[in-house]
Amino acid sequence: MGVMTETYSPAQTVEMSGFSLDTLRYYERIGLIEPVRRAAGGHRRYSDDDLGWLDMLRCLRGTGMPIAQMHTFAELVRDGDDTIADRLALLEEHDANVEAEMTRLIELQRKVRDKIAYYRGALAELPVECVRD
Repeated sequence: MGVMTETYSPAQTVEMSGFSLDTLRYYERIGLIEPVRRAAGGHRRYSDDDLGWLDMLRCLRGTGMPIAQMHTFAELVRDGDDTIADRLALLEEHDANVEAEMTRLIELQRKVRDKIAYYRGALAELPVECVRD
């Protein structure tokens, strides 16, 4: 007797993954996710493995990886263990890009914080009657 695995409706998958239904369908259509299994009535049924993969895609997309690069990564994963070195190289390159973007954002944040400090100082120097609640 086979092991029963939990499956999830598209609505449940939307709730758990944070992706919209349109995004799930789009990702399936362009090959970022494998064709989703279907129940006897033809309705999509997502698995825990699907949710794990969607979590990885959310991470990659959330860190700014372009869809084309995500697609390359997905193809490499599907191609099996012979592509582990290629996957590692792709992720290391992406990690370096994320690090560079974080450095850029920290510098921009410094400028924003400098401006906040400037305005707080200017506000503190205003006569009380000029400061509104």
